Amino acid sequence: MSETVLLAIILIPCLIVAIVFHEVAHGWVANALGDPTAKERKRLSLNPIRHVDPVGTVILPGILALTGAPVFGWAKPVPVIKQRLNNPRFGMMAVAAAGPGTNFVLAFIGAIALGLLAGSLSAPPTGWLEILVSGLNYFIVINIFLALFNLLPIPPFDGSHIVEGLLPREAAAAYEKLRPLGLPLLFLLLLVIPWLFPGLGIVENVVLPPVEWAREQFLKIAILVAGG
Repeated sequence: MSETVLLAIILIPCLIVAIVFHEVAHGWVANALGDPTAKERKRLSLNPIRHVDPVGTVILPGILALTGAPVFGWAKPVPVIKQRLNNPRFGMMAVAAAGPGTNFVLAFIGAIALGLLAGSLSAPPTGWLEILVSGLNYFIVINIFLALFNLLPIPPFDGSHIVEGLLPREAAAAYEKLRPLGLPLLFLLLLVIPWLFPGLGIVENVVLPPVEWAREQFLKIAILVAGG
């Protein structure tokens, strides 16, 4: 089995679980806070097909990976109608925070599972056990990355909704007007600026350092669970 195929076998299930639970969490919290739109449109399902965006989930990440550019993408957004929430201002913040929060919970579960597995081994893992250990490590990192990346205060990321809710109302209204510019700004920050000015990548310099720090904390949990 080639390394590429093996890596795909490990990464794809991790990505699917991380993305699907992230999106369903948005819809579940929205439903709990008064907006049943996601439920009405059958988006509270764990079926990955309901959440895949052909361009954002498959085509764009594939092209970026093949060209060596920073890989990013998106799933089909869970529909949330702000006006249907019981408290639209707080509700949008809570709905936005639910996705990254769920990814942190999944990373914690992954760390517990990794610790339990490591604690049960009497020798270095080989074969499928080695793949499982590698998969749990990737699962932790993917969920941390997805959480922190989505917390960037750039529309349409979850972080932008949280910032909007924290701002004074007039400032929030002005900030909301930037939302249509979110995708062009994202391409500018993630692709154009790093291409023009190597070394200024937002992923490498802004997202990855806290991802690595958080990964170390979750691995400490795994070590603790393993009895080390």
